[in-house]
Amino acid sequence: MTGTVELPAAKDVRDMLVGLLGKQVSVNPGAPVTPTPDKPVSVAVYVDPGMAVNALCVMDLGASAYTGGALALLPPGGCQDAVEEDGELTGMQVEALHEVVNVLSALFNTPGAPHSKLHKLYAPGEDLPGDITGMLAAFNRVDLALEVTGYGKGGLSIVIP
Repeated sequence: MTGTVELPAAKDVRDMLVGLLGKQVSVNPGAPVTPTPDKPVSVAVYVDPGMAVNALCVMDLGASAYTGGALALLPPGGCQDAVEEDGELTGMQVEALHEVVNVLSALFNTPGAPHSKLHKLYAPGEDLPGDITGMLAAFNRVDLALEVTGYGKGGLSIVIP
């Protein structure tokens, strides 16, 4: 294996989400998404063929609910309730989010980089293993604010450990 996984450009993230969701998605520089007790996040873990973690995609509750909801054509109101009132995703929203982060693995499969695949999705509120939590603090990252038209706003960080 040669090369390393590189951070995708914000435009590539936007283009991938627009193509996947079939909705307008705005993507701009944003604040880092990090888990706190009162702000659950989803964490997608990507691995190379040797099962080494080579990328993480961290989404706040808004990005998790709105990208998954838009993909599954779920009513925006139910997704907004999950974010604003419930503080967690429904099973159907988690399933849809899993498909979103699975497709996002293509962002890391660039020429010269080791093949990346989705290994595991930790849904918002799930306990993260300590090694994954430690990797979330890496400085090799891109932090984005996104808005899915008709659904709402959220934050997404991609971290290369």
